[in-house]
Amino acid sequence: QVQLVESGGGSVQAGGSLRLSCAASRRTYSMNYMAWFRQAPGKEREFVAAISWSGGTPYYADSVKARFTISRDNAKNTIYLQMNSLKPEDTAVYYCAARRSIGHTINTYAYDYWGQGTQVTVSS
Repeated sequence: QVQLVESGGGSVQAGGSLRLSCAASRRTYSMNYMAWFRQAPGKEREFVAAISWSGGTPYYADSVKARFTISRDNAKNTIYLQMNSLKPEDTAVYYCAARRSIGHTINTYAYDYWGQGTQVTVSS
């Protein structure tokens, strides 16, 4: 069983930065694709960014393009989400997710493993 543990959330003022980390308990060849999602109170969980362990083009939601950067460290089984120029509307619980299948998708049901989430709060 793969466990995903997020860290790095917190409270910042608008315009500030945070870096989230997601550490996988182990890397398996069945865990090919990683993503960040977020869920604000009263809203659906939404896609933020995604990246493959093997490289290739990362994907971003339009709302975070040019502000957020997803990256990976294969040696540490860890992915990161660098969040710059944060806005109050970025406030949410951020979740790390892993998918066995290869290929990009923003659908939550397509991801097989989830972390417990980390809170990000941006004040104006």
